[in-house]
Amino acid sequence: MLSGLRRGPRDPCHRVQPDGVVWRATRNASGPVLLRLQARAAAGEVVAHAWGAGADAALDGVPALLGDADDPAGFEPLPEHHRLVAAWRVHPHWRVTRTAAVFEALAAAALEQRVTGGEAHAAWRMLVRAYGEVAPGPAGDAGTFAAGMRVPPQPREWASIPQWEWLRAGVDEQRRRVVLAAATVAHRLERTVDLPGEEAARALRTVPGVGVWTAAEIRQRAHGDADAFSWNDFHVAKNVTWALAGEVKDDAACAELIECYRGHRFRVQRLLELEGVGRPRRAPRMTLPTHLAAVPRTVRG
Repeated sequence: MLSGLRRGPRDPCHRVQPDGVVWRATRNASGPVLLRLQARAAAGEVVAHAWGAGADAALDGVPALLGDADDPAGFEPLPEHHRLVAAWRVHPHWRVTRTAAVFEALAAAALEQRVTGGEAHAAWRMLVRAYGEVAPGPAGDAGTFAAGMRVPPQPREWASIPQWEWLRAGVDEQRRRVVLAAATVAHRLERTVDLPGEEAARALRTVPGVGVWTAAEIRQRAHGDADAFSWNDFHVAKNVTWALAGEVKDDAACAELIECYRGHRFRVQRLLELEGVGRPRRAPRMTLPTHLAAVPRTVRG
């Protein structure tokens, strides 16, 4: 359930021990926090520990973080959607997480606009390591699994990052402006967490540069919205239509195909992702671009 919160294999805010213990560094209204979650499958429980000024609030939010507020009632895959049926059979206890950390989700999603996952994850890793603070508790102890974990920067810290550091991280000006615009209204964005899905989406999209896709990515993580499908994504609609109908189709065709799952459309998307269901791809991988500023040259005549 928490795998969607991890921004790449070396995310400084998220670690998973070989035994399945999850560490998460985040921030809430009370301050920074390091959260440790250990599942005890035999007992049917999760044991949580937290350190930092935001510890109490983080512990109060653990049930929602683990999907307690998500209700799959009414979700029933159609028999002809056999890949979805199989995915639901394998993951019947999967629920949509709810972090309530809206600006944090927005900053990460903004870095992922129009670039590959590898580029976005590298940018997140570099900027958080450089400008985020060391997480509380065991993260400050060199001998622990959580050593060196970082809490994402506060909005004002994102706003203070020099332009050349964004360029070094591979972030172009357009994506940088989205984060800066959101940082100025971060307090207002956090209040969207209790709004209904479409109302929350409209509020998020008042931030310049936040469109349908970015708003959905935020709602999937911060709001726990089971209907926040990733429209306008390069891969998602193609993968979902191939999985359900055996054909690769666009967003419009996908919307028509999954209308029967309204209220659970992100659930459909994520269940298929968890099973690794995707269309066959045979084209060569795209060459990663650079985002370095142009170097002026003197032309001699």
